[in-house]
Amino acid sequence: MGNSLHLAEDDETLKDADRDNPTHKERTRAKDADLQVYGIQDVAQELGLTLRTLRFYEKEGLIAPQRVGSTRAYSRREIGRIQLILRGKRLGFSIKEIKEFLDLYDADPEHKEQMERLIARIRERLVDLKTQRSALDLTIDELTTIEVEAMAKLQR
Repeated sequence: MGNSLHLAEDDETLKDADRDNPTHKERTRAKDADLQVYGIQDVAQELGLTLRTLRFYEKEGLIAPQRVGSTRAYSRREIGRIQLILRGKRLGFSIKEIKEFLDLYDADPEHKEQMERLIARIRERLVDLKTQRSALDLTIDELTTIEVEAMAKLQR
């Protein structure tokens, strides 16, 4: 997990007055939350997924939960990755594309390449969706016309 499990601030460097600072308390609480781990059952229930889905994401290399013996332990970071996977799926991206985005995120600290590829994929997806919407609009118009004609024939 790298830096997510390491507390970056050294409390010895903080002044006593700063330790009572609400901002410091919030940061410490957030770091403590990052250290928490969750079981596969909890994650599946929280995100509305099956255990099989979580295992699939792991097999595909999208997530890498820690292991405590044979038990999977999910950090907040892994849960965040799962939420990104779900968002990508909801937006119509393939597992392969989602994996590419996640891999780029990990590899590029500036996230520039990831953003460039994401923009390109979004533009492609928008073209596809607009094409589908046009086809749906034509189908709806045609069905509406047929419905009106059929109703008119029945009323004669």
